[in-house]
Amino acid sequence: MAELIVIQVLLGDRTYRLKVKKTDEEIVRKTVKLVNDKISEFKLNFAGKDMQDYISMALLWFATEQNKSGSFMIEQQETHQKLSSLENLLDKLLNEE
Repeated sequence: MAELIVIQVLLGDRTYRLKVKKTDEEIVRKTVKLVNDKISEFKLNFAGKDMQDYISMALLWFATEQNKSGSFMIEQQETHQKLSSLENLLDKLLNEE
């Protein structure tokens, strides 16, 4: 089992203690920085009542971006499968001659 470490991250205006794998620490910190940067961007560009509004906007943006990436990967995989099928069909046709 992977060893967990305790880290503290500041998200919005709150500090959170998280237990993460040592190998995941860097990606967690980069993700927190990305979300905090978006929170700052939304604070500058949109009127909000409180920090919760900005956190909600940033996390909705982040989730949408993740779904876009997932959709792209699915499309890429489907394209690869179609190309493989075409390649197999061409090989079969060429071997028949």
